[in-house]
Amino acid sequence: MMHDAGNIRALTGSSLLEALLQTSSDAIVVSDAEGRIVFWNPGAARIFGFDAVEAVDQSLDLIIPEKLRARHWQGYRHVMATGHSRYGEGDLLSVPALTKDGRRISVEFTIVMLRDEHGTAVGMASIMRDSTKHFEELKSLRRKIAELESAAPAA
Repeated sequence: MMHDAGNIRALTGSSLLEALLQTSSDAIVVSDAEGRIVFWNPGAARIFGFDAVEAVDQSLDLIIPEKLRARHWQGYRHVMATGHSRYGEGDLLSVPALTKDGRRISVEFTIVMLRDEHGTAVGMASIMRDSTKHFEELKSLRRKIAELESAAPAA
């Protein structure tokens, strides 16, 4: 079925932004300079289990495993103070995260710095994808390779 290119081009400005933000595939989480969640899309609800009402106005600690929080906040505060992140150039990061039911999952994500009209960092948008299945498959393959290597006769 052919679609009219004019209809696609008409989807601009706020309607395009709304369509992108309301995607249910990837999580889009926006946090302010203090690390409070100010936007939580349907993808975030699907991945993490918290709906927007539960997540908005909460600390990012909602999805950060406890033993990683100190390191996360040290980096977050540094990024907000300097306005720069070594991860803000489109790098794909992989980290553990928490779900509402307490499960630990793996997420891959990118960040986008949010700035005011003066260029000052005022928050961050994160676009995340659940990569738990992929992470577990890689871990299993590495374990099998190690077992094969240790069982192989020495040459």
